[in-house]
Amino acid sequence: MHPVIDILAGLPSVIYGMWGILVIVPFISNHLAPLLGIKSSGYTILAGGIVLAVMCIPYILNMLIEVFNTIPTGLKEASLSLGATYWEMVKHVVIRKGIPGIISAFGLGIAKAFGETMAVMMVVGNLIQTKPHLFDAGYPLPALIANNYGEMLSIPLYDSALMFAALLLFTIILIINLIFRYFIYKTNKYE
Repeated sequence: MHPVIDILAGLPSVIYGMWGILVIVPFISNHLAPLLGIKSSGYTILAGGIVLAVMCIPYILNMLIEVFNTIPTGLKEASLSLGATYWEMVKHVVIRKGIPGIISAFGLGIAKAFGETMAVMMVVGNLIQTKPHLFDAGYPLPALIANNYGEMLSIPLYDSALMFAALLLFTIILIINLIFRYFIYKTNKYE
């Protein structure tokens, strides 16, 4: 599975977007929405979330594999030699020793998800809604910036609004990173 995870983590986001258009959007439109009694085109916030989850999971898994590979074999073997079962060794040695790396992997995965543009832009519908519903189209912040930045530079107020959107996105990702950094600090403090 490791080579498959490596390949999935390295795929460009536009390929995930095409997969979302060909598989996820029709599934939501033809099967999931009618099953729930909802009429939907399939280009929804839910489709964007599914594609984003499938994109970020291999990235997070790759980092987790590297974290688990850094744990010394001697620690694992010492735990087993003292009579721990395999699962007790995983729980008390591998996870406890790797918890800062585990938290970092999830933090980076979530921060990456907030910045993804292309795949989400392809399946989410790009429609501004004031009360978004899971089965309605949406317009994520990175897509707003990517769709409008090149052609609206001549209008100063619109340019300022797009710069503010970029600052807002940067601030959100910075806050997420700081929160995860705090969790890492707290776990390292109690080791």
